[in-house]
Amino acid sequence: MERKDIVKAHGNSVTLIGTALKTGDKASDFTVLDGNLKEIRLKDFDGKIKIISVTPSLDTPVCDLQARRFNQEAAKLPESVVVLNISMDLPFAISRFCTNAGIDKVKALSDHRDASFGNAYGVLIKELRLLARSIFIIDRDNTIRYIEIVPELTEHPDYDRALKEVNKLLGA
Repeated sequence: MERKDIVKAHGNSVTLIGTALKTGDKASDFTVLDGNLKEIRLKDFDGKIKIISVTPSLDTPVCDLQARRFNQEAAKLPESVVVLNISMDLPFAISRFCTNAGIDKVKALSDHRDASFGNAYGVLIKELRLLARSIFIIDRDNTIRYIEIVPELTEHPDYDRALKEVNKLLGA
């Protein structure tokens, strides 16, 4: 499935590939890789609230800041919440970035192998083979409670709104 006019990269429209999701949908499982090339799946976090922060590439300024911001926020959240950062970066580059940036609360993961996440969540950019900047909040029962696909790849997501959704799920 291809969708246009949802995301722009530097003002130019790009095509998103994959399933168009909406709040209330069941979250699809996916397989990504951690920095040690271990397969990680959504089901590995069953019973937790999941914040999935999606970045095009951690080697760019906005993505760097997005990962750092969620790392700071993750330090304040209870153990019942997990924060995942998913990008198309190679696992080795992700490990290097996390070490250099002090990212220790966010689980940074790579979708580079087969774009399992990008296709399942409808955020794979056809022209660039990168993921569109987005945030997905998934509850303990794996229902999607919040989606933000940022309309311009070079802009930040609405961190405060996403965290407000997490706090609702926590009953705060």
